[in-house]
Amino acid sequence: MKKLILIKRALCFVAALLFASSTFAQQEIVKQSQPGFDVVRADIPHGKIDTINYNSKTVGNSRKALVYTPPGFSKENKYPVLYLLHGIGGDEKEWLNGGTPQVILDNLYSQGKVVPMIVVLPNGRAMKDDRATGNVMAPDKVAAFATFEKDLLNDLIPFVEREFPVLKDREHRAIAGLSMGGGQSLNFGLGNLDKFAWVGAFSAAPNTKKPEELVPDPEATKKQLKLLWISCGESDGLLSFSKRTHEYLAEKGVPHVYYIEPGVHDFKVWKNGLYMFSQQLFKPI
Repeated sequence: MKKLILIKRALCFVAALLFASSTFAQQEIVKQSQPGFDVVRADIPHGKIDTINYNSKTVGNSRKALVYTPPGFSKENKYPVLYLLHGIGGDEKEWLNGGTPQVILDNLYSQGKVVPMIVVLPNGRAMKDDRATGNVMAPDKVAAFATFEKDLLNDLIPFVEREFPVLKDREHRAIAGLSMGGGQSLNFGLGNLDKFAWVGAFSAAPNTKKPEELVPDPEATKKQLKLLWISCGESDGLLSFSKRTHEYLAEKGVPHVYYIEPGVHDFKVWKNGLYMFSQQLFKPI
């Protein structure tokens, strides 16, 4: 039985690489993260994490987000932007505390593997009291994750584009997230392809719309997407939501990367998702 499981894992890995190779032929194949990819190094330049406050007309108050600016950041340059979303039990600090994205990206920059980008880590729970306290599954808190689409498009993105030297076209804007944020990324990204050309979901949660709703016009989606990434742990209880999306996309011939790796619903999988996804962003495909 153990031998069969190992064979299954190997076949999943090879299939993912072959699919990525045929879909994104102009890029190097991105490999699974190796030990040390998320360890702070003192011998390389580091990016910076800042807290911003923006006025949300959607919610009716001021909201917080974190912003990562890369090593060597200069206001004289223009940068693409990745909006990186958290899960149902987190807030704008969940990635920072559990996934150390700034460390992962710093290390990748030092190896020349990623395009310099600004990363915005918002609070995806768009309501006046947006803290991750009490019953995070309460109906009003769950509904606030859907409301965040308006906050993101109408309040946060315009604020970022006023305050930071960013490129403002869809080809230089990406969205990705873990769990609930993975579902948001598929819903908002595929639902607004005039705003996002790069979409990633790590262990997407049940808030993910049905694939027929996500991609009602496969031919139009093919023309607009630069990259659609879907990854999950093979022992994750939520794998079925990624699987059904993948199967629909495959049936309709919509190019995407579907990456299944050993693991469950945790930051080990999500950090690797960010590690692999970020290396493909904003590069010729």
